[in-house]
Amino acid sequence: MKELILSFCVVATSTAFGQSISSELQAINEVLDAYHEAASRGDWDNYFALMSDDGVFLGTDAVERWPKEVFREYAGDRSGWVYRSVERHVNLTPDGNSAWFDEILDSESYGTSRGTGVLIKTPDGWKISQYHLTFPIPNELAREMTDAIKEFEARDN
Repeated sequence: MKELILSFCVVATSTAFGQSISSELQAINEVLDAYHEAASRGDWDNYFALMSDDGVFLGTDAVERWPKEVFREYAGDRSGWVYRSVERHVNLTPDGNSAWFDEILDSESYGTSRGTGVLIKTPDGWKISQYHLTFPIPNELAREMTDAIKEFEARDN
């Protein structure tokens, strides 16, 4: 009988833990989806509300490291940008208070891009602590692209 009760407790705990992870992943996906949706509408109040107070956006240019408030000023008079997530992977830390993700995005303007980042769990829910937007370069084009970047950087120096 003790073994039956112990087995039930293990199954119940595992199920509850699995449901907890599932609900956390769902909440994280909802935050990321809302982030992209707010950007597409130029809804900067909601966009920046989804970032932590010390949040940072890393843009595609090497010089683009935007603390939240600086990025808010930059975005303020813009109409928005549209990136649609087509594939996303999310991982939780063992303590369940942080998560990291990577996603493939599609943009009418730029085609395929990639977003990666970190979220933290706050009393107000999940917040994006860092978001990094990149343009993945196919290996076959890497040398040509990096040579062009080096040439561009040399002109600026």
